[in-house]
Amino acid sequence: MAMEYVFGPVPSRRLGLSLGVDLIPPKTCTFDCLYCEVGRTTERTLNPKVYAPFQEIVREVEDRLRTCRPDVITLAGSGEPTLYADLEKVIDGIREITDIEVALLTNGSLFWQEEILQRVLNAHIILPTLSSVFEDTFRKIHRPPAELSVETVIDGLIKLRDMYYGRIYLETIFLAGINDSDEEIAALKIAIDAINPDKIQLNTVVRPPADLRAKCLDMKRLKEIKNLLGPKAEIVVGAPVGREKKKRDSATEDFLDMVRRRPLTSVDMARLSKMSVEEAESVIKGLLIKGMIQKREHSGEIFYLDGEGNVG
Repeated sequence: MAMEYVFGPVPSRRLGLSLGVDLIPPKTCTFDCLYCEVGRTTERTLNPKVYAPFQEIVREVEDRLRTCRPDVITLAGSGEPTLYADLEKVIDGIREITDIEVALLTNGSLFWQEEILQRVLNAHIILPTLSSVFEDTFRKIHRPPAELSVETVIDGLIKLRDMYYGRIYLETIFLAGINDSDEEIAALKIAIDAINPDKIQLNTVVRPPADLRAKCLDMKRLKEIKNLLGPKAEIVVGAPVGREKKKRDSATEDFLDMVRRRPLTSVDMARLSKMSVEEAESVIKGLLIKGMIQKREHSGEIFYLDGEGNVG
């Protein structure tokens, strides 16, 4: 049976081999970020809802874990996961069936709401984003609803640190010519020091973004910013997954290598990787969400290409 909520596992630069859990309908989010590799937001909202029965989500995770052993189970996908109103039930349900750590990949926009803070406290790792402390820059990058300010977001992240005893890996996504100035970095450092994350993970655009104004920042400037932000900062752009993890994820690596040469179907991937079609489709979904591959239809059949849409 094809899985509706679970995808992967897929390689993650930040977490190793990640089994994804997609809680939200595609592109339902609090933001409409310039850099998003999933595309433009179609449903922008600040109001959490129960989009699916949490029991079904946990059951799918349990079923998938019978055939794989990821490094982490990541609540992520094609929408903002904190918009799922039964989030704590999913986290607790997963923790009851496995000792694999649960990570929450979030834009960090809703932690000023007490009920949302309470829902996330049992996750092992939370990975929020903060890319600017200036309101104009914040609005340019994230295109939030009018009622959501960057000050509110920062206050929520500080409250998260005060209440949460797990690990916080704060991502900062830098866009050339938008939030990479010395003034931006100096102000960002003050806010980051107040949030006090366990890690500061520096990132930039590496796959086709939702808006072409989102430009990649060069490695030289990223290294300068890393030095300015201090010893907790690390550059995650292009970070290796690690030899052991790559070995365990060889089927995915082989598939990515093959689609750079010629288009493949999910049946092709299953045959070449010795997976079931359902397992192959789960991995493909994760690669699509991460922007690592694209799909195209030809003569009524779906083919997959590399993330740039190129072959050869």
